[in-house]
Amino acid sequence: MGTQLDNGVKPYNHYGAYLKEKYNGQRVFKVIVDGNFTCPNRDGSKGYGGCTYCNVDSFTPDTARKIPSIREQVENGIERARNSYGAEKFIIYFQPNTNTYAPTHLLKMMYDEALSICPEHTLGLSVGTRPDCLDFEKIALLESYTDRYDVDLEMGMESIYNDTLERINRGCSHDEFLSAMKLVENSPLEICVHTIFGFPWETEEMMLRYADEINKHPQIKFVKLHHLHIVEGSIMGVKYKREPFPLFSIEEYTDFLAKFIPLLRPDIIVQRIFGIADKELLIAPNWGFPKSLIQTRIDKGLEEKGVKQGAAYQPVGV
Repeated sequence: MGTQLDNGVKPYNHYGAYLKEKYNGQRVFKVIVDGNFTCPNRDGSKGYGGCTYCNVDSFTPDTARKIPSIREQVENGIERARNSYGAEKFIIYFQPNTNTYAPTHLLKMMYDEALSICPEHTLGLSVGTRPDCLDFEKIALLESYTDRYDVDLEMGMESIYNDTLERINRGCSHDEFLSAMKLVENSPLEICVHTIFGFPWETEEMMLRYADEINKHPQIKFVKLHHLHIVEGSIMGVKYKREPFPLFSIEEYTDFLAKFIPLLRPDIIVQRIFGIADKELLIAPNWGFPKSLIQTRIDKGLEEKGVKQGAAYQPVGV
């Protein structure tokens, strides 16, 4: 008899199963779109250099960036997804950089164009951004699509500690994240929050408290959980090469997730449980496995430890 994992049941609410159930078994694939955005933490609006963990290849000035048109990106992305993965339906995903960092009328033009390419097979719109690049007007724009599409707004929380956010040159405080959460209270938008675990000055106890922060916001539907990894071209990468600091091994990260996931509200969907850079960019930690095998090893480790999402969840006020 196989394990639950062998039968496709993971120790947490994973995104693949969510999509499969929601869309009646259709193969749904995210098509990544680069809207040629920058970031207020790079263009001088709030700072320069970006977050210390980011690769500076993505800091190339807008005038020097040569990218295909939105139409070309969507058409090519859909073709690849169909040919390589048998995808049937699509979610348009504005991912690189800060995808609400432009005047609202320009954002509307870009979102409209991307959604118009293959309307009969497009189910949703996903937009990644920073909490400090949202306002009522932009939220209203995103909400205007919810009568036709599922709209996922992804925000980088990264850490709940202002000291950490300052040390990584985030240019955005946790108070600004909380303000963004206020903007989307009772909103039809599906909110996804991105976190990074493993900053060397944060203890395990500090990191486990992220769950409490996430749990108290009922508007959060999805999370992306990442471990800190060091990449070429980043400020942190330069520091790491000069003086290496502790990073999660795959066993240590699995052990941490085995403590974190039971604390997480049981209805939240986990879109990702780790992140990894391309091989040519990754400095550390190098776990020595391809992405698919890392996923399998973590999932098996969690299952062996008897992990169940929400098993240790305590509702606010209880």
